[in-house]
Amino acid sequence: MDEGTQQTEPKRRGRRSGGEDTKAALLAAARETFVERGYEGATVRSIAARAGVDAAMVNHWFGGKEGLFAKAVLQVPIDPITLVERLLAGPPEEIGERIVRNFLGVWDATGGGHFAALMRSVTSHDRVAEVLREFFVHHLLRRVLAGVDVTDRPELRATLAASQIFGMGVVRYVVRFEPLTSADVDTVVKAVAPTIQRYLTGDID
Repeated sequence: MDEGTQQTEPKRRGRRSGGEDTKAALLAAARETFVERGYEGATVRSIAARAGVDAAMVNHWFGGKEGLFAKAVLQVPIDPITLVERLLAGPPEEIGERIVRNFLGVWDATGGGHFAALMRSVTSHDRVAEVLREFFVHHLLRRVLAGVDVTDRPELRATLAASQIFGMGVVRYVVRFEPLTSADVDTVVKAVAPTIQRYLTGDID
């Protein structure tokens, strides 16, 4: 019995890999790997190897690389794939409104703390800015544009929309200019959404 018990003890490490310690190890490894290699260069296998866990744990806990990136770098609770689905779930002419509502919903939930932390990381580390740009423009907004069949200068459109979204975030959560900081969501949507809508689907000439 003692020998059998000793033989099964190494398996405890495998069971522990499904807990909070494994999630924390994956998040730490992901932050380092994304910054070093960029979004495209970072693989699930390399992140898991760095964390010392099985690659299957990434899918188990985060649903894939996109979800892990959202938690480790963006520090937001929503899977990017789910976010894209939300943004595309409705008339194309209302996508600007859905973008503003969804991003404010994510950031307002923490009082803007997650966004402010993200901006501190961006300003203190050039590679974080590169990874954020790579992900946000190429893997989020470009997917949205493809979903509404916009093919006219998608790179420029995505970058313009990003400038509006992040500018809104900086003013609302970082420098906290009033009255935008305390404005209700509907007020911000009415003011900002039309500009984002034009950037994504309208005339930008």
